[in-house]
Amino acid sequence: MPGGLVALLDDVAVIARAAASSLDDVGVAASKAGSKTAGVVIDDAAVTPSYVTGLTPERELPLIANITKGSLKNKLLFLLPGALLLSEFLPWAIIPILMCGGAYLSYEGAEKIVEKLGGEKHGKTLEDPITDPVQFEKERTAGAIRTDMILSAEIMAITLNEVAAETLLTRAVVLALVGVAVTVFVYGAVAIIVKMDDIGLHLSKKDSSAAQGFGRFLLAAMPKLLTTLSFVGTIAMLWVGGGIILHGLEELGLHFPADVAHGFQHWVEQASGALGGVLGWIAYATASAIAGLALGFVLVFVLHKVLGLGGHDAPAEAEGAH
Repeated sequence: MPGGLVALLDDVAVIARAAASSLDDVGVAASKAGSKTAGVVIDDAAVTPSYVTGLTPERELPLIANITKGSLKNKLLFLLPGALLLSEFLPWAIIPILMCGGAYLSYEGAEKIVEKLGGEKHGKTLEDPITDPVQFEKERTAGAIRTDMILSAEIMAITLNEVAAETLLTRAVVLALVGVAVTVFVYGAVAIIVKMDDIGLHLSKKDSSAAQGFGRFLLAAMPKLLTTLSFVGTIAMLWVGGGIILHGLEELGLHFPADVAHGFQHWVEQASGALGGVLGWIAYATASAIAGLALGFVLVFVLHKVLGLGGHDAPAEAEGAH
């Protein structure tokens, strides 16, 4: 018996060491994959606050909680099993799927720029009057979860591409870790952002002059923060989308676009001295964003002008004129 117990303990120790090593691998892989999803995460955080626009303050956090649950369900129940099956049986499809996601991000980023420059807006607007608050909240939640599914699919595809060489178990754990971490980070940040004005209003009514000053600062900063987030999110979409397209084309044998971007990066690195590393990265990111913007403009033109997709229903006053 003692010999069997010692042998069992030795086996447990071996398993524990192997598990610790696996956890190290998972941590490294999750960190590497998570950094690649940064652009999509920024865009997700930039887009989501718009979904609580028009709601009463007491319904903002419940709606965000519902979207968070939907996001976790998207990632863990649908996308994670699908990604694992894909990596096991159709690994060659990961790059084309990533490129489809990159094209979508490029299209979304370019469409936002077109709208900012005075072009026609597409999809529903936030200015429409709310006639049924309950139905409005249900529709807003469903719309946010649909958008989250697209962004989550891109996050999971990017993550999967980074850990494609790992074991099935490591891939599963990394996908789950990145999915949960991204969801908690994005919607935790969104919850703070959407309540900033309420916190600021509360503090502005305090007796303390310091609290009043900070409250007024929060109230004044909120619109600027949302504008900045929207701008950064658009740039991030173009940067990530364009980078995915360049990398995908290179993987498929078309090296010229990526070679141009890398050539620009190397030229900046050599011309920048000590700052070459940082400025070289910025140069490549800029080249990626330009590539994403160019592709996005083409897609916007084809989808909206050639195929006539994505437009509004005609306004009531325009209908009445006919």
